[in-house]
Amino acid sequence: MTYLSRPPRRGPTPGLCAGKSSTDKRPEIVRVEYTVFTKADVGLTWKIFSDWKLWPSFSDVYGKGGIEWRGAPWEPGSRLFIDIAYPVRTTVDRVITICTPPRCVAWISHVRGFTMEQWVLFDPYHGGGTKISTWMGMLAKWFEEFCAECDRIADGR
Repeated sequence: MTYLSRPPRRGPTPGLCAGKSSTDKRPEIVRVEYTVFTKADVGLTWKIFSDWKLWPSFSDVYGKGGIEWRGAPWEPGSRLFIDIAYPVRTTVDRVITICTPPRCVAWISHVRGFTMEQWVLFDPYHGGGTKISTWMGMLAKWFEEFCAECDRIADGR
């Protein structure tokens, strides 16, 4: 296996969206992956990620209704209700399905009649820091700001 001396560029992983053939009548299901890197170690990365009160500082997508837990935070079966202001005002209802700190969390999101599964994985990077990957493409700005906060705290700023 070849290892890079530094993390690759941030952004979507190319070639992950399967095309739909002209004879296929099933709805197209698209899986989008997004990966970022931070110099913070996995433990610190999870600590910042799991502090959901910080999330609004990573993006202006959150509405005034904020984020509310029903059940113990990060426990399978608990629900996370998120008021979204942008691009469409709505509430996301997330049910935690798996949570194994500091390595991964998964949930099922219900929003505007759609149901989606999302995983967020935190892997130690061989060059130091953490590789954070997720399936959601719409969260790119959130993950960039999240990594910036991890880097800021890791640097002691």
